[in-house]
Amino acid sequence: MSEQFVFSIMSSPLGEVLLAGNEKGLTQVAFQDGVNPLSPAPDWQRDDGMWATAVSQLTAYFAGERKQFDLPLAPQGTPFQQQVWAYLQTIPYGRTTTYGTIAAELGNPKSSRAVGAANGRNPIAIIIPCHRVIGSSGKLTGYASGLKFKEALLSLERNGGLETAHQLSLFS
Repeated sequence: MSEQFVFSIMSSPLGEVLLAGNEKGLTQVAFQDGVNPLSPAPDWQRDDGMWATAVSQLTAYFAGERKQFDLPLAPQGTPFQQQVWAYLQTIPYGRTTTYGTIAAELGNPKSSRAVGAANGRNPIAIIIPCHRVIGSSGKLTGYASGLKFKEALLSLERNGGLETAHQLSLFS
């Protein structure tokens, strides 16, 4: 018997966000207006109630009212990816770090490219805060949905919420 995947789509200041997962927890959170939107598979079922807590927490995050998430997560990836994603969850709200710093913290300072690849494959945007990882020069580098989303999330965390005017300018 295969696991049943359930999804929901929420509105956010940055467009629609798809949330998907199973009884273990969220496996995917993706910006639908981004570079890599996620389409529900034909056998997924829509159930907005299953992800109501996640939608509530994300809504509070976008309003600048929540800095940490308390949700069951079940991202699917290699052991190394899982290690990187677990580390990402320790980066404090409003702070950034670099790929090289993460590589060193994980015990292999020369693995910054591998850390970058794992970061780029993070299936749970926002909640596993891969947007908080920047290049060693301090510049924004790579984001699966596109750099404008990374910039908007970092701005949200610096400024305590996304304003409608910011939302409109982001996509104009």
